[in-house]
Parts: sequence; structure tokens; C-alpha cells
Amino acid sequence: MADLSVNIAGVEFSNPIIAASGTIGFGREYSEMYPLSVFGGISCKGTTLAERPGNPPPRIAETPMGMLNAVGLQNPGVEHFINEELPWLRQQNTVVIANVAGSTEEDYCKIVEILSDSDVDMIELNISCPNVKKGGAQFGTSPESVEKITSAVRSHCKKPLIIKLSPNVADIAECARAAESAGADSVSLINTLTGMRIDINTRRPIIKNVTGGMSGPAVFPVAVRMVYQVKKAVKIPVIGLGGISTWKDAVEMMIAGADAIQIGTVLFTDPYAPIKITEGLHGWLDSHDIASVRELTATVEV
Repeated sequence: MADLSVNIAGVEFSNPIIAASGTIGFGREYSEMYPLSVFGGISCKGTTLAERPGNPPPRIAETPMGMLNAVGLQNPGVEHFINEELPWLRQQNTVVIANVAGSTEEDYCKIVEILSDSDVDMIELNISCPNVKKGGAQFGTSPESVEKITSAVRSHCKKPLIIKLSPNVADIAECARAAESAGADSVSLINTLTGMRIDINTRRPIIKNVTGGMSGPAVFPVAVRMVYQVKKAVKIPVIGLGGISTWKDAVEMMIAGADAIQIGTVLFTDPYAPIKITEGLHGWLDSHDIASVRELTATVEV
């Protein structure tokens, strides 16, 4: 069978499939169905300094070929994660990635400093959060803001650092270059696209927050295009995500330029997707006499 192992920023993954942040929490419920080692890694629920209750409901809405969510980073806080969730995750034989969110630069730096002294393998920075000191503008909306937050966090981070890029920008390749120049070890993309649904009977937004992040198969072509552009722009590893639902999607995303992939929304409709994707990757690679999944990355012919 083909070798599915990949290396991202010096961290070895048994396979390229990573659970995307926010989609399986800390993995406990999914571990009742299969060992979490079916994932090469798990990007945990977005973690903030203090516990957050999240946004008021309704905060989920279905869309054609996907969903909107405005959960609002509900989580138990970084100390709970380290003390209660991380010891259990360390026993699951998979790479543990802490996903970090904040509302100020100081928040990000403090959380990363705390996590750097913990037993996580990597840190993924969610820069699609609103910066309360800048009138609510996201940290990741321009190359300048991406470089600033990455540089600030880098000085506090002892772990391999992944910057999760927002697609809601003019030029995602420039944002990726900014992250790389400021010390990022890897980039992951894409985070959700901003969307909205309206109830035609009440004429009110379906989601209480008005807008939400759109994910699922509908965003896949956008994600493929952006991964392709970013891979040409940077030398650091690229983790591709956004609408990946099948092994064929995984192959396509890696051909576009991904060194590894993340899956998320599909886990809500098919919890066994990681197993199916792994089996499909093995079958496709073997049928094409490809010895390693790493040989797929950035092989698109344009």
C-alpha cells in the first residue's frame, strides 16, 4: 500500500487527513465510533483565554451544498483545554493542534504563550476573528494585518505555527507571503466564506448573528483555486481545506498544492468520512503506481 505519511513543519502525520477546528470539538464523541488515530491530526475547537458561551441561537443554517455557522467560538477556555482535554487527546495516537482565537493582539500572544508550555504538537492561529481595538475588522483582512499578528505571536510561540487564512480578502497569496515573512511555519486555507440566509416569511435573517461562515462542498472550487495560488507564492507547507468531502476531493486538493488537508463539514453528514477518504486514497495511489501521497502535492499541469 502507498505511504500516506506527511511532514508539516517538522511534525510527522501518519496520513494527510486532519479534522478541521470546530467540527469535532475535542474528539470525545467521535472516539465512540472509531479510534481518533484514523486522523493524521486533529485541530481542536477554537480556544480563547477565558470560557466563551458563544452566540445566541439560531446559529446554524443549511445552505445548498453546505451550511452557515455563527457559533461564536463557544469553548471552555485555554486552562480547561490544557487540564481536562489535552491529557486525554495525548492518548489518542494522533497529532494534536491547538486552534487559537482572540479579540486583541494581546489575547493571541497570551494564549500562545500558555500553549507553548503545554503538550500540544502545533498551534493554528485563527485570524478571521474581529479585532476589537480596530473597530471589529478581522486580523486577517490584509497582508499588513496578517504580518503584524503573525510577527507578534511568533515571538511568544515555541511550537510550529500554522496561520489559518481567511478567503474574504483581495489577494490570499499576498496574505500567505506576509504570514511566511513574519515567521509562520505553515498556512492553512480556506477559512469560511461570509454568507447570509433570510427567512422569506419573516423577512429576518435566519441566523441571529445575521451573517455566518459558509462551509461545505459549495466552497470547494474556491478553496482549490486559493490553495493553488498560495502554493505558488510560498515555500512553507500548505494545508488545504474547504468543502473536501470525498477521497477524490482530497486527491484534487493535493494536486492543487496541499501538503495535507483538513475536513470539517462533511463530518456532520458522514462521521466515517476520514476512513472512506483514507481507503480511497490508498486505492487511487496504488492503481496509479504512486508510492507516496507526498508525490501528489502541487502536480497540477497548467
